[in-house]
Amino acid sequence: MTASTLMAPPLSLGGIRLDVPVVLAPMAGVTNAAFRQLCAEQGALDTAGISGLYVCEMITSRGIVEGDRTSLSMLTFSGAEPVRSVQLYGIDPDVIARAVTILCDEHGVDHVDLNFGCPVPKVTRKGGGAALPWKSNLLGRILTQAVAAAEPYGVPVTMKTRKGIDDDHLTYLEAGRIATDAGCAAIALHGRTAVQHYSGQADWEAIGELKAATAIPVLGNGDIWEAADAAAMIERTGCDGVVVGRGCLGRPWLFRDLAAALTGREVLTTPRLGEVAAIMRRHAELLGDWLGEERGCIEFRKHVAWYLKGFRAGSVVRDRLGRVSSYAALDALLADLDPDEPFPVAELGRPRGRQGSPKRVVVPDGWLDSRVVEGDLDPAAEDAASGG
Repeated sequence: MTASTLMAPPLSLGGIRLDVPVVLAPMAGVTNAAFRQLCAEQGALDTAGISGLYVCEMITSRGIVEGDRTSLSMLTFSGAEPVRSVQLYGIDPDVIARAVTILCDEHGVDHVDLNFGCPVPKVTRKGGGAALPWKSNLLGRILTQAVAAAEPYGVPVTMKTRKGIDDDHLTYLEAGRIATDAGCAAIALHGRTAVQHYSGQADWEAIGELKAATAIPVLGNGDIWEAADAAAMIERTGCDGVVVGRGCLGRPWLFRDLAAALTGREVLTTPRLGEVAAIMRRHAELLGDWLGEERGCIEFRKHVAWYLKGFRAGSVVRDRLGRVSSYAALDALLADLDPDEPFPVAELGRPRGRQGSPKRVVVPDGWLDSRVVEGDLDPAAEDAASGG
């Protein structure tokens, strides 16, 4: 029988030791400094150890190198973040290496993750994202140059990928070998192909296969909705840690439960609506600290439906919460919620966020004919779309 808790060993990424081997996956428009701090507060340990790695939104390497204002604005970290972690996306080895140098030298970044999992058509049709690992020589050049650029600063480089483009074009095992040879500190695998996007079930068996075949740490990603899922994934696959994305939408306390489950402690009971309301208020406050009260409240609106999913809060209250622009208005509306309403247990273990259905992956003409790329890729393949 699969355990719901276990004593997971600490995860070492270069000189970074994570006492709880959990990584918050970058999500566009979600994992800004405020949300990262909120998740870290929820997952904090009683000891001085680091309870997880909380990665900022994915940023394009070209945006960093060219000094794009939007890209640079995403490099905002709270003073409470012990590790400055950035996920970088790109297709050009030289540009990626320059971006890594800038991140380490000018922004004090402690960890760089490279994303090769984005399934968005406007990225893959140019050879980027989840399509790129098919060109094994290009993947090797990117990883080798990124690791070399980070090495003088003692910054570990990791990579995230998917199983492959589709079941006929799998790349994850070779990606593990390439990442190891390049000197990466770890590889994370989302147990889906690009064709699946976020549909269906994640293939945990593939994560186990990668772990068995790879010398560096392997992180598993996909279908971790509750803390027990993380314990089950580690137990079943032998992976060294987990990456959590959609499961924490509207549920930052998931990191509290993960910290308990992976250090052999009892997972706390699900929060009543009063505790959820307090966390919602804290989230809005952190956004306000970063953006100002009005903009922070406006940014908070997108999270309301996730927080209240399954609760009985009426449509009028939900609608008004979705239009708040001040703390006073937010406080008044939160006060109308029933603080004793129990958490809707029917929501436990259910997918959150986008799912969709399988989609055809568009790649450049002739892309699948060879594992070797010749010439330069289209710079338009670098897009700010999130995914993995």
